[in-house]
Amino acid sequence: MSRVATIDIGTNTVLLLVAERNAAGELVAVEERATITRLGEGVDKTRMLAPAAIARTNACLDEYAEIVARAGVTRVAVVGTSAMRDAEGGGAVGDHVVAKFGVPARTISGDEEARLTFAGALSGLPRGARNGNAIVFDIGGGSTEVVFGDGVTGTISFAQSYDVGSVRLTERRVRSDPPTAEDCDAVSRDARNAFEAVPSCATTQAPIGIAGTMTTLAAVALGMGSYDGSRVHGARLSVATLERVVSRLASTPLDQRKKIPGLQPKRADVIVAGGLIALAFLMRIGTREVVISDRGVRWGLAEETASS
Repeated sequence: MSRVATIDIGTNTVLLLVAERNAAGELVAVEERATITRLGEGVDKTRMLAPAAIARTNACLDEYAEIVARAGVTRVAVVGTSAMRDAEGGGAVGDHVVAKFGVPARTISGDEEARLTFAGALSGLPRGARNGNAIVFDIGGGSTEVVFGDGVTGTISFAQSYDVGSVRLTERRVRSDPPTAEDCDAVSRDARNAFEAVPSCATTQAPIGIAGTMTTLAAVALGMGSYDGSRVHGARLSVATLERVVSRLASTPLDQRKKIPGLQPKRADVIVAGGLIALAFLMRIGTREVVISDRGVRWGLAEETASS
């Protein structure tokens, strides 16, 4: 059975999925990896990828190339998202991808990212979470993608990328450790202002949150000693629970925050901004609950690659 590998080079994290179809025709993971390389570090100010960030990302890609080679993958697809779109210097990463995988790293548009995000986020969720109109949001390091669509047919009715992400707003607004009330208010205000443009959507379904911010908040809420994607994928959390988690994170100094179960130490410095962005979006949508998906662009890309 042929295997595919997909890599999503994000602003904060580089994600790898190796997958194959099972006897039922469903795409299943053979191996998954997530590595925080902070490629978009400083991009909000400089609009340039920093040499150290490029080096970290390329080192991660070296590790992924070894995994892909061992796994017997027949097709590989690599995409870059917000940081690769927004900043100069992506050629050094793109050249490394070609050298290691023999394929180009496509810098995808916001529209294509939205399509892949929607398809990937809904895969593997219970049917009840996918019926009717679905709302998917992806809080990345540099931007947040919001997608409305039909959860059954996959038809997208609205997709937009907003320039509020966990790394971007941390660098822009957070000045203290732990963040002051003024820091948090500034992050929330930027997020609320950005999401004013999100239209209303008539749905009875809870929105679906994906990517590292939302999966981390879920892991912290669940008190995970080590991350378990099978527990996170499909988990339902109340907004009240998320508010308590974000409040706890925001009131904890960074060195102590790094030790909180469920929180990767490398994500600890940007998780407060990410959580505040999430709460601002959920307030805009007017929901009391959110469904967490452990999947996203890499899964949508894998389905596309396996079917081509």
